[in-house]
Amino acid sequence: MATMTAPVSAPKKIAGGAFLISDAKPNECFFPEDFTDEHKQIAQTTAEFATNEIAPMGDAIEAKDFAVTRRLIREASALGLTSVDIPEEYGGLEMDKVTSAIVADNIAKQGSFSVAFSAHVGIGTLPIIWYGTPAQKKKYLPKLATGEYVGAYALSESTSGSDAMNPRSRAVLSEDGKHYTINGEKMWITNGGFADIYTVFAKCAVPDGDKAGSASGQEKQEKLTAFLIERGTPGFAVGKEEHKLGIRGSSTCPLILTDCKIPVENLLGEVGKGHHIAFNVLNVGRYKLGSAAIGGAREAFGHGIRYAKDRKAFGKSISEFGLIQEKIAECAVGIFAGEAMCYRTVGLIDAALADVSKDDTKEIQKQIENYAVECSISKVWASEMLDMVVDHVVQIFAGYGYVEEYPAERAYRDARINRIFEGTNEINRLIITGWLMKSAMSGKLPLMQAIKTLMDEVMAGPVPKEDRDGPLAEEYDLLASAKKLTLFAAGSATQKYMAAIADEQEVMAAIADMIIQVFVMESCILRAEKISARKSGSGPNKDVAVAMARMYAASGMQIIEASARKVIAAVAEGDTLRVQLTILRRLAKHDPVDTIALGRLVAGHIVRAGKYAV
Repeated sequence: MATMTAPVSAPKKIAGGAFLISDAKPNECFFPEDFTDEHKQIAQTTAEFATNEIAPMGDAIEAKDFAVTRRLIREASALGLTSVDIPEEYGGLEMDKVTSAIVADNIAKQGSFSVAFSAHVGIGTLPIIWYGTPAQKKKYLPKLATGEYVGAYALSESTSGSDAMNPRSRAVLSEDGKHYTINGEKMWITNGGFADIYTVFAKCAVPDGDKAGSASGQEKQEKLTAFLIERGTPGFAVGKEEHKLGIRGSSTCPLILTDCKIPVENLLGEVGKGHHIAFNVLNVGRYKLGSAAIGGAREAFGHGIRYAKDRKAFGKSISEFGLIQEKIAECAVGIFAGEAMCYRTVGLIDAALADVSKDDTKEIQKQIENYAVECSISKVWASEMLDMVVDHVVQIFAGYGYVEEYPAERAYRDARINRIFEGTNEINRLIITGWLMKSAMSGKLPLMQAIKTLMDEVMAGPVPKEDRDGPLAEEYDLLASAKKLTLFAAGSATQKYMAAIADEQEVMAAIADMIIQVFVMESCILRAEKISARKSGSGPNKDVAVAMARMYAASGMQIIEASARKVIAAVAEGDTLRVQLTILRRLAKHDPVDTIALGRLVAGHIVRAGKYAV
């Protein structure tokens, strides 16, 4: 479907969410080690541009010199970085989704610019690619591809952030049917201060005869609808810049629409179908945000490593101290696991899109939506991993980490927004569990049968472990137990609450945490096995990859066990609680891993390399 296709070995389409009830193989998963030469070249080009052109302009960007940001976007477009997702007929390159993730990852060396760039190429451009009419595409996409136009996306309002489907903004069609009049206000709009074209959402009455409307004789329903509005349109105004905790160099403004008249030709998609645009675009935004968070973590970690090597205390480099090495190892493991999880997700999407026509945008959206769980996992987990890394980096810098002239301080502030962007992490946790439950109830994913099979198994008593060989044999056993624990907790909660489980947000989030850890654990283990099985190459890298996978599996299992206890304590009591806790202990039983020794191995490798390296 694209100019480049992710070369997954033995490519096959794997259903979204299937990781919870089936076992993937390394050759079915896409990881950074599977990059083509083209992927590697794009990664290098993007990273060099970010290092040589963006990073030196960091102070000007942070001072909100948007002329600099616009110039850098145009320069990025000259390298093709703004047009990866745009069809060739409109001046784009139309590459695979792995490539778009690579760009998001490697351009994330300056947080404010990364946000502006990602908003432009993602939520600012993608709605027009997928939902625009031929005339809209012809008018806007070439300019967005070259950076002549910058895009923005206006969904949130002061009273409807997470509840984005219920805005106060209203659009009314004129009696002659030639234009819409929009009134309302939008909040927290990235690129709002300097964008040229905005995708704006408002409630609009569904036309008569539309099935989405109300029955004959009843009041018409108003449903979310999207519109394209150009800067300078009468009645359209941009408010003052917000002064933010982090990403201070990005533009964040309210938009005020006062009797703003736009021609019917600027309706995007169909009346009342704006929720499709919002949801489908956000799925892509989530996996791209995950990739950008990985890139941001790698950049911040690089500063931390260099400082730890150079800083002397008590007569030696602080990188030699055990507690600093522990932080270095945790950061490296987080980035390794994040790369595995994010690129596995995008590889799944590319494999699903391999046989889809590039012109069939509805099918493209449908296939991406099938991986809504994986996209939300990428967003939630990577944003929280980034927070861990920047916190460790501040601690490595110690007092200097709290001072503005050192890079740790800005990275720490910039990271926090990622847990709010693209749907808060709380909303995404509910999406993860809710989507899987919905898929199970509809029969789309045989999750209920898997839960029933597990329940029968645990009531029958202990089952012998599968005999495995290799350096990750114990981790595969741990992963199998993690999946069983997750299914057991989900089954217990479903049995207690049935359809009302959606109202038990704490339980839903705890189950989501278990699901997240299963996916990341498996991705990490599979990546390490793939590296370990390589015929070419020798040295410590294979041992380091295995050590990182073992460390992550140990920590992931702790989270899963704690979350399972939380769920079971909420859904059971008395004798039932005691029985379920006995089952939990049986499923969670495993020997501890010497994470101190593994961490020293990983940290030693990183310190010698002087950067994050596998």
